[in-house]
Amino acid sequence: MKRRRFSTEFKAKVALEAIKGQRTANELAQEFGVHVNQINLWKKQLLEAAPKVFNQGKDLEAERMAQERDRLYRKVGQLQVEVDWLKKIGLQNRCVGMPNGFGFGGRYYQHRSKR
Repeated sequence: MKRRRFSTEFKAKVALEAIKGQRTANELAQEFGVHVNQINLWKKQLLEAAPKVFNQGKDLEAERMAQERDRLYRKVGQLQVEVDWLKKIGLQNRCVGMPNGFGFGGRYYQHRSKR
């Protein structure tokens, strides 16, 4: 026996009829040609998913904000690594007698540029 597949529209229609409560699940099963357990399952799924319909805008905004926060934290981390690297390089290249520590604009640099 081949398994039957139902469209989402059909499932929603049957579940809404079950939620209305105007007819019993047995009557709906006969009308729509599905088992009573299937109707009760679709009804339960619809009732569980209903609150999410009203939260989608808020969830999308929260997700967007979380992604932006993560992107900014990664950028801050990258910049911190670069600053630490520059400090390390600066300490290694520090010249004795150079006022700014990097050898640019100090006496040696000014002296060499006058030649």
